[in-house]
Amino acid sequence: MLTQKTKDTVKATAPVLAQHGYDIIKHFYRNLLSTHPELKNVFNMRHQERGEQQQALARAVYAYAANIEDPQSLEAVLKNIANKHVSLDVRPDQYPIVGEHLLAAIKAVLGDAATDDIISAWAQAYGNLADILMGMESELREDASDRPGGWVSWRDFVVRAKQPESDVITSFVLEPADGKPVMDFEPGQYISVAVQVPRLGLQQIRQYSLSDAPNGRTYRISVKREGGTDPAQAGYVSTLLHDQVQPGDTIKVAAPHGTFYVDVNARTPVVLISGGVGLTPMISMLKRILQSPGRDVVFVHGARNSAVHAMKDRLRQAAQQHPHFKTIIFYSEPLPGDQEGKDYDYPGLVDIDRIANQILIPDADYYICGPLPFMRMQHDALLGKGIREAKIHYEVFGPDLFAE
Repeated sequence: MLTQKTKDTVKATAPVLAQHGYDIIKHFYRNLLSTHPELKNVFNMRHQERGEQQQALARAVYAYAANIEDPQSLEAVLKNIANKHVSLDVRPDQYPIVGEHLLAAIKAVLGDAATDDIISAWAQAYGNLADILMGMESELREDASDRPGGWVSWRDFVVRAKQPESDVITSFVLEPADGKPVMDFEPGQYISVAVQVPRLGLQQIRQYSLSDAPNGRTYRISVKREGGTDPAQAGYVSTLLHDQVQPGDTIKVAAPHGTFYVDVNARTPVVLISGGVGLTPMISMLKRILQSPGRDVVFVHGARNSAVHAMKDRLRQAAQQHPHFKTIIFYSEPLPGDQEGKDYDYPGLVDIDRIANQILIPDADYYICGPLPFMRMQHDALLGKGIREAKIHYEVFGPDLFAE
């Protein structure tokens, strides 16, 4: 339990750390990965190169400090982090290593301003946070181990099918190499995939939403080729999956986790709002919801055009077969052959104002997935239409997801 003095010290120094946050975290990652190069197999090296991981951790540290008096306010964020850690196979013995290098980075960047009292307070705060996360992660591992078809850490899966869904998205059907069942999951959750990336000489891990309903035998992920064809921007793992991984190949998979999923037991209407590859968890949600007759579903999706609009034929067919399901499609850059009213419903970006009369449904739950600016826009638009925060659901990527 943290003392009030420790909390006061952490709160008082949080703005200083925020001011120097990026430099602290950059120093932290540089020394951590230099001293423990084996952790490069855990961290997303493309995000490291772009500085995205550094910025995310800096924001997380500040958010924890700013809310240290009310840790309950961060419960959703901590649950999200714990799920991601278990999916990445982060282990308890790695926490002291991270803590040591984080404190050393604070001291190195702040210099004499980082007094012994300040470092001591942050050490206690980090220890408290680590204990909370390790407790959550232990429960998640135990649950995954106890469930039928469940497992902890990595399991070999064979690629049984590979199917292009659009010019940029390809689906992979994965089946356990041991032929045994796989655990069920909540529609909207993800799995981690670990592959060796020869150009890095490292293992890299990526988390992909499951894009099919649970069936107890296989998992399906639908992967966007990140960064296009520019080698400097191309995703290490998505490029490898698209170009090199073929049916019959074996990859490592972690059990399903994640805090973003639809309540399959509810009977309230559902509005799914996605942009780009954000439709993948929505497909899983949709398929599961449609297994419960009579539940109204509206699927709003935004894509550039038909060339990159994945699974459009499946969605159109589902809408024809289920009277309680309808789609609303926006194309921001329609191709010459794309027909309004047939291939898509509205030109431009997804605009809540234009479809308010179709999606503002009493008691509906709203699920949003897509690029961060897209989610911010749709979240704020729904709030502006009077939808309560509790009815808006999204993947929490960081503690300040919708902060300016």
